[in-house]
Amino acid sequence: MTVPSDPAPTGRRFLQLADVAEVLNISSAQVYALVRSGDLPAIKIGGRGQWRVEVSELEAYIARMYAETRDFVTTHRFGRPADDGGRVGEGDDPDGDDDSDEEPR
Repeated sequence: MTVPSDPAPTGRRFLQLADVAEVLNISSAQVYALVRSGDLPAIKIGGRGQWRVEVSELEAYIARMYAETRDFVTTHRFGRPADDGGRVGEGDDPDGDDDSDEEPR
C-alpha cells in the first residue's frame, strides 16, 4: 500500500496498524509499540478498541524521523563529533601511544 502525502485522492483518512506497518516496512508489533509509547499519535475506536493512525500523523512522524536522523548524522559523522569533520588526526589514539609496538589486528 502506498500512502500519498495528501489523503484526499484515496479517500482514506485513517490507516490500520497493519497498513502503517507496511508503509514503514516494520512489524505490526513495532507499530503498536510506537503508538503505545506516544511516538506515533493514534486513536482507539469502536467497541473492540481498534487502533487507527491518521495519514497526516503518519506523514508528520516520518518527517520527524527524517529530521532526527539528519540531526544525528550531522552531529555523529562516522562515530565522531561534527566539530572535527570526521577526520582522523592527533589525539585519536585512546591510550595515548603511537601503537608502533603493537601487532596488527
